[in-house]
Amino acid sequence: MERDTHGSHQKSGLMAQLPKAVAVIGTVALIAALLFAPHTPSDAPKAEKALHALWWMGVLPFAALLGAIAAFPLIPRVAHWWHSNLNRYLVSLAVAALALGYLAATGGGAAVGDALHHAVPDEYVPFMSLLFALYVVAGGLHIETPFDGKPRENLTILLVGALIASLVGTTGAAMVLIRPLLESIRHRRYKVHSVVFFIFIVCNCGGCLLPIGDPPLFMGYLRGVPFLWTLTLWKEWLIVNGLLLIAYLAIDAFLFAKESAAVQREDIHRRFSLRGGVNIPLLAAAIAAVALLVPGKALAGTSWIVPNYLREGVLFGLAGLSWLLTARSVRTANRFEFGAILEVAAIFIGIFISMQIPLEVLKSEGAKLGIESPYAFYWITGALSSFLDNAPTYVVFFEIAKTMPFVPDEAYVALADGQIRGDLLTAVSLGAVFMGANTYIGNGPNFMVKAIAESDGVKMPSFFGYMGWSIGILIPLLLLAQLALP
Repeated sequence: MERDTHGSHQKSGLMAQLPKAVAVIGTVALIAALLFAPHTPSDAPKAEKALHALWWMGVLPFAALLGAIAAFPLIPRVAHWWHSNLNRYLVSLAVAALALGYLAATGGGAAVGDALHHAVPDEYVPFMSLLFALYVVAGGLHIETPFDGKPRENLTILLVGALIASLVGTTGAAMVLIRPLLESIRHRRYKVHSVVFFIFIVCNCGGCLLPIGDPPLFMGYLRGVPFLWTLTLWKEWLIVNGLLLIAYLAIDAFLFAKESAAVQREDIHRRFSLRGGVNIPLLAAAIAAVALLVPGKALAGTSWIVPNYLREGVLFGLAGLSWLLTARSVRTANRFEFGAILEVAAIFIGIFISMQIPLEVLKSEGAKLGIESPYAFYWITGALSSFLDNAPTYVVFFEIAKTMPFVPDEAYVALADGQIRGDLLTAVSLGAVFMGANTYIGNGPNFMVKAIAESDGVKMPSFFGYMGWSIGILIPLLLLAQLALP
């Protein structure tokens, strides 16, 4: 009997180690494919590829991952299993394997190599290095406010986020301000709406005035859009963010009236204070690194070409400095932990790899969609930005807009290699930035803020639950913003 019990424990121990073993094997296989699969160099001209007849099968892995993100937290038998970042990573690896298997079957090793190099070194590594650096650096800033969850105080945080998002980027603004917001609403019963509006405003809509504000606009800047052109979007920025702030104040005031009398009377006797100030120059350095250290481009004011991965190395170095220089008591006060960033890393590796096939379909067939008007570019760019990550979606429709026939009476924006209609550029830019807020995966900071809020005890809506907020509140306001399109 004892032998049977011992054998049972041994078997269960082996089963417990199986997911880790599969994760290690999958990671090694992914790295091996990245290193050894043939691929086209990034600076080589890309040959036009015909879309495979079974392209729809290649889109299924990406759709399956979206389905897992949306459904698994809602299924009682799976929800606890999905809560583990290891299991999320296993699902990502499985989806990536299916997508790569399709590419291998339809295009051979070269197709696998091209997709992997575009997804991992070109997109995932820069994406995660920026998020990781800002997560660690901002996590070392402890901003204490006298705010105790009153509507005007929460509104102040959102307003500040809308104002600084274009200057420090939506990711930077979100990482700096989400903890003060969570601290302000800590004693509130109704919290979810504050985090949802924070994602709408600070993580997305506030960042459309400068190229460093949101990744899609930065991609446009790299393709020759003048740095200050985005300031022409001030009217749409004002309309959308102004209406969102008004809507938030109305909802928060209504819900605050339903709070207990103790919460309504609460008055925290403390002053504004900042701890971990060493991270302020580190945060500025991270933003400067993203703006200035563009691989393959000359450093501003010099002829020196920035080498690959220097930017990422600088970002990781800044994160390391922050970790070493920040007092542990500051991170403890912020309830800092790595679970939230690991969740983003685990899920987005599958998203970036499986997303390559839908993006190729879009590049191949996008011009056949028959979109010509600014309104069509606005809504189609926005709808796809909600699910495909808004930066690569922006690039696709930016390139489509450049191919549109010349219209003599339209205003054009000069680029380094040509020109683009100003009204179409406006539509693509606003669609990508504003509607990246429609889902948790539309823009990197969305998922990060969700994970931080959940780690702080806020029960955030499911994938579809969050979309209920965006469809019910954000989309109607974006319809109004459409009226301001040229």
